[in-house]
Amino acid sequence: MQDLEQFRIEARQWLQDNCPESQRQPITPEEQFYGGRNARFPSEDARLWFERMRDRGWICPEWPAEYGGGGLSPQHAKIIKEEMKAIRARTPLYSIGIWMLGPALLEFGSEEQKQQHIPAIINAEVRWCQGYSEPGAGSDLASLQCRAEDQGDHFLVNGSKIWTTGADKSDWIFCLVRTNPDVKKQEGISFLLIDMADPGVSTTPIELISGESEFCQTFFDNVKVPKENLVGGLNQGWSVAKALLVHERKLMSELGSDSPREVLAPNAAAREYLEMVDGKVADAQLRMDLVDYDMEMHAIGLTHFRTFEEKIAGERSAAPLVMKYVGTEAEKTKSELLLAILGSQGLGWEGEGFSTAELDTLRLWAMSKAMTIAGGSSEVQLNVIAKNVLQLPQS
Repeated sequence: MQDLEQFRIEARQWLQDNCPESQRQPITPEEQFYGGRNARFPSEDARLWFERMRDRGWICPEWPAEYGGGGLSPQHAKIIKEEMKAIRARTPLYSIGIWMLGPALLEFGSEEQKQQHIPAIINAEVRWCQGYSEPGAGSDLASLQCRAEDQGDHFLVNGSKIWTTGADKSDWIFCLVRTNPDVKKQEGISFLLIDMADPGVSTTPIELISGESEFCQTFFDNVKVPKENLVGGLNQGWSVAKALLVHERKLMSELGSDSPREVLAPNAAAREYLEMVDGKVADAQLRMDLVDYDMEMHAIGLTHFRTFEEKIAGERSAAPLVMKYVGTEAEKTKSELLLAILGSQGLGWEGEGFSTAELDTLRLWAMSKAMTIAGGSSEVQLNVIAKNVLQLPQS
């Protein structure tokens, strides 16, 4: 215990001494740093902050030190996260490689794959995207048809993926492909790493209702992928995919906890925009809705803490399955509340007369709908919870 307390004191001091003041405030999406071959830091302070955290090993504090991580325990990593939050320190590197691929490679990758890809993720040299969903395989992901044919020393990949976040800006994609069409659908899938610069790879951005275009459709036309880019063994991709989805759903369950935007909080917005009577929101129904939301968020916070304790104890937890559903639904509720509170001020899309937070409210409301689909739709998640967690009888 003393070791952790001493580490907290030292981490707090180091962060105070090394995090530039400009990196201690909300940022716009344009200021996020994702790394990659063609990446540019949004500012000199952003570069300095990233390099200091990288050199300290705190970009990925729990990852093994031999690959550039911090080699720390989950308890120590949690302290770093808490102390960063206390001073409102920005995330120095946003990365699907960190959130999803890295943990899967550490579990399933060969030593050569770890040596090649893990340091490149930590050092922001490569930006990754995810190739899972297809136009005909979304919630039923195991029905995917993007195929990889064995050509001896390489695979020949043909097909497409959809909703590939940031694919037009990414350097590599981790991809589920069908390598055996003649077996049960989950048993004929493999997990491939594909260089986006390879001939035959192309992307088309998809414009969203939120007015942004972070998603793409990615096409593979006779793309040659070396055999050494196969992760987890031939036709063993479903196991890798399921493990990776645990990390994706954990990320989704924490949606909003590390937002790059200056997001309004419902209670603070209520005090600013609504009529108050004796210090309370005058609208009784809205007041009850705010209390319900606060109780839900408190319960979510407690469950995240319980999940962390279970991880430390080495216990398997079903919480990521449940919390992905709960977290994204709570974010949707938050956006609905904010629109109700802001009224006409929450309808701003662009132009004068609105604050940055007000303009973002409608966009985040639109995006919150998509988040209940990404990583497994809420409806599918409920079915999975009923079957695998509650073990309810199947009709």
